Amino acid sequence: MDYDHREDEALFLDRSYVERKLEVLSNVFEEVREKASVFAGPAVMERFGMKEFIPENHAESYRLSEKQSKLKTELASRSSEIQNRYIPMDERSFTIIAYPVPEIGDRFHEIFRKTVDINTLPNEKWIVMQQCIIEELEKGRFVEIKGRDGNRTDIRIHLHEVVDITKEALFENCTADVNIPVGEVFTSPVLSGTDGVLHVSQVYINGLVFKELSFTFKDGFITDYMCDNFESEEENRRYIKENILHHHDTLPMGEFAIGTNTTAYMTAKDYGIFDKLPILIAEKTGPHFAVGDTCYSREEDIVTYNPDGRKLIAKDNEHTERYRREDPLKAYFHCHTDVTLPYEELSEIASVDKDGNRHVVIKNGLFVVPGTEELNKPFLSQNS
Repeated sequence: MDYDHREDEALFLDRSYVERKLEVLSNVFEEVREKASVFAGPAVMERFGMKEFIPENHAESYRLSEKQSKLKTELASRSSEIQNRYIPMDERSFTIIAYPVPEIGDRFHEIFRKTVDINTLPNEKWIVMQQCIIEELEKGRFVEIKGRDGNRTDIRIHLHEVVDITKEALFENCTADVNIPVGEVFTSPVLSGTDGVLHVSQVYINGLVFKELSFTFKDGFITDYMCDNFESEEENRRYIKENILHHHDTLPMGEFAIGTNTTAYMTAKDYGIFDKLPILIAEKTGPHFAVGDTCYSREEDIVTYNPDGRKLIAKDNEHTERYRREDPLKAYFHCHTDVTLPYEELSEIASVDKDGNRHVVIKNGLFVVPGTEELNKPFLSQNS
């Protein structure tokens, strides 16, 4: 029912509704100004494992017009601006953890125990292994990601330029301080020169399945997209625009990351629960690409350091840098959606330096950087 009625706003969404809703939002925030000023952010325990949902489109469902889609995007942007005045992004954080519910199936108790293992992997060990990956990635001016066995991914990620590698870092060494479970390194790409095709045979995003999902990027922005969920090209494109682009005509690549929680990946594979994983686990199960805002949206000027003491410098891209100080409504898209590639569909991830030398991080689905051997143990134990 929720899916069928997702665009019932088409009955009343117009300019006067947008202005009235923004007025009410401003008034309410003004009334709770004092409480909003000390809001620290959410602490949440999510649940997962509910029955899979496969969407169907029905002609009877209401659909937003092109004009209404633009109004909805404007409403989201201006609402975010109002909220940020009262609850600044740079003064709040979050912590989220997730556990399965019995509905996940007969092996609930096993999956629950496995989830406890995933959520309590040792931070200290991952800091060291991820540092090895970061050092390899930072040898290059860009990173190339290529698929295999039918995966058509062939994309180049342009990295920011480092002035002093001893003091500056491009990739955040992300452990489980608040972002549970442990396991990713990520950066905000330079848009210019970030080109190519991102393709995944099947991925679940916010509870919806996308089959043969692909995006084409030129200078960091999406120029084309398609999936194979429905019979018509029009339905497939609309499905992506509604649920990944969130009614925007295009979005930039806000993040490139390599998830390192191979335990989570193999658990999902062994129990067949990729469709049920919440995003904070799913994004750790492989390399992923986020379309929309960067991970540092509205926090670009906050100084952040990696565990090794180096300052993170890859927080902006050309789009946010151009607009965020003078026109935040243009700077931010108010969405950030991860698309994760399975390790088994990867041929190679390698950073390429100015002389053309390749520094390989993943080869044929396995980590090959010295010091990361333990990350392959969940893969190898299955094959032994």
